[in-house]
Amino acid sequence: MSKSVINVKSNVKTVLDQLKGRKINNIYFVACGGSSAIMYSAKYILDREAKNITSDLYSSNEFIHRNPQQLGKESLVILCSMSGTTPETAEAAKFAKSKGAFTVALTNEPASPLAQNSDLYIKYEWGNGVNAFDTNLSVLYQLVFGVLHIAENNEKFGKLVSSLENLQPVYEKALQQEASNARIFAQSHAKEPVIYTMASGSNYGTAYSFSICILMEMQWIHSHAIHAGEYFHGPFEIIDENVPFIILLGLDETRPLEERALSFSQRYGKKLTVLDAKQYDLGGIDEEVKGYIAPLILNRVLRQYAEELAEARNHPLSKRRYMWKVEY
Repeated sequence: MSKSVINVKSNVKTVLDQLKGRKINNIYFVACGGSSAIMYSAKYILDREAKNITSDLYSSNEFIHRNPQQLGKESLVILCSMSGTTPETAEAAKFAKSKGAFTVALTNEPASPLAQNSDLYIKYEWGNGVNAFDTNLSVLYQLVFGVLHIAENNEKFGKLVSSLENLQPVYEKALQQEASNARIFAQSHAKEPVIYTMASGSNYGTAYSFSICILMEMQWIHSHAIHAGEYFHGPFEIIDENVPFIILLGLDETRPLEERALSFSQRYGKKLTVLDAKQYDLGGIDEEVKGYIAPLILNRVLRQYAEELAEARNHPLSKRRYMWKVEY
């Protein structure tokens, strides 16, 4: 294996070593909520890079009930839950194993039910002080590109790993660049009853996560993640001078969709917040994988926006109405 494989996290390497020589026809990404959202960009990677491996993304409980016909001994099922206690995801791991699939759990808790129910687990780190290389998105990328490398000899694996190793200073520069913008956004949007987010391609999961996990779950603000390609097929009727939008511009092949949606929105909307990955210093990120790395940067910047918004609204990101408090 190339040197870049050695540089991945040790438990990622353990998984890749186990997968050597194993035939993989399909990969299923299975999770809920924010853990599901991070998998959109991984699915995009496989659509763009995989020559023979097909892939799909499922909410955990639907994965079980839909029971994909192709799920079997030549399937790799990648599941994710930060706590590892999400019941549907832990059960999905057992279900996939019962079908003969090889299961890999991504979690922050190695002793969790999800980790125990899976063939192997990969521990990732979480929190503002964690290095970018050790986060859930980075670990997922290491795994996915590693699988592509051993299964199809994908030559971008080393470039991806080295780019992830260089990602932390990119984060720090982007956060410094956006610091004042995040505060201004928070002050101007603190009393907004609804905020929409919009993106496409590898960035859509970032918009989805911000919409359902930050705005709806953590801030109780009405929201919806709008796909830029679907904007002109219904959602654009909602835009006017009083409706706030966060519009993400990435660096992948679908950027023209996002640019078209932004151009229209600028004609009729006034409350637009645009985060453009082109505006950040991407030093150390290989040109061939910038489109895949952009969602990680946008995701980190949006977390800064979320923290400022929570402060301005006096509504901590940890505050819940139902989650962890009532039976559901």
